Amino acid sequence: MTRRNQSGISLIGLLFWAVVVAFVALLVMKIVPAVTEYQTIKTMVDKVAKDGGSTVPEIRAAFDRSQQVEYGVEAVTAKDLDITKEGDKIVVKFAYNKEIPIVEPVYILIKFEGRSK
Repeated sequence: MTRRNQSGISLIGLLFWAVVVAFVALLVMKIVPAVTEYQTIKTMVDKVAKDGGSTVPEIRAAFDRSQQVEYGVEAVTAKDLDITKEGDKIVVKFAYNKEIPIVEPVYILIKFEGRSK
């Protein structure tokens, strides 16, 4: 009889990879909503800069109206917008930090910033 070597993954190896996959899944589930919120804010800022008006109060009011329609935008308010004019174009900038709790006391800090097109 010849002896054949076994091949495959051991129970310890399987548990290790299960923990790694679970941790990556946890990170993705925590980070995706923050990135989605940023993309929504970016879209709102682009729309407001294009169609929101020509004065700072009009643009802030348009952003407030957009914020009431969009669900889940809490990181930026109209007061947080930096509204300037470059040439004949209105530019709306924003920046904020988002702390995402992973496992107490571990947090991920993501710094978001953007501007209108």
